Amino acid sequence: MSEQGKKTEREERELLILAQSGDNRATEELLIKYASLVRGIARRYFLPGGETEDLIQEGVIGLYGAIGDYDAEGENRMSFRNFAMLCVERKIMDAVRRSKRKKSAPLNGYVSLIGSEGELPVESPEEGVIRQENAREFLRKMSRVLSDFEFRVITLYMDGASCAEICEMTGKDSKSVDNAIQRSRRKLQKELKND
Repeated sequence: MSEQGKKTEREERELLILAQSGDNRATEELLIKYASLVRGIARRYFLPGGETEDLIQEGVIGLYGAIGDYDAEGENRMSFRNFAMLCVERKIMDAVRRSKRKKSAPLNGYVSLIGSEGELPVESPEEGVIRQENAREFLRKMSRVLSDFEFRVITLYMDGASCAEICEMTGKDSKSVDNAIQRSRRKLQKELKND
């Protein structure tokens, strides 16, 4: 990497640390810097009953989440740009999936209020916060131990994308995608055993 590239990366890391500590100006600067990335990803998708602007809004939410979740002070194998790209893409894909499910709203709208043991399924605010923090920590671990391609493939896979869909989104053949899934599983299992 060139000296200029290292300087830019260092400056971005400093911006991330400031943003994560509550500096609104640093957060805004990162949101502006990556706005074109969000727009580019949003243009690749179609939202039934919506507009590209709706997808851009979802992408911005994903980018904002990436700013908060990226381990700016740790050893990452993934650049923030790639991490942000994955978070934005996942958020947009979630919006598209939600929109498609709305077609089946009468069927999907009915949820049993009673759990399997006859109790109301209730999650306390504390449990919700703990669950979210556990998910963030798992994402941080994934970004540390997986390569960019492995991270992208396994997150798409965990989101329910088929192997064929992952091949289409990544431009890789099925053997490469399957190998990435298997490598990711082994690395993550090893990482979880070490905890």
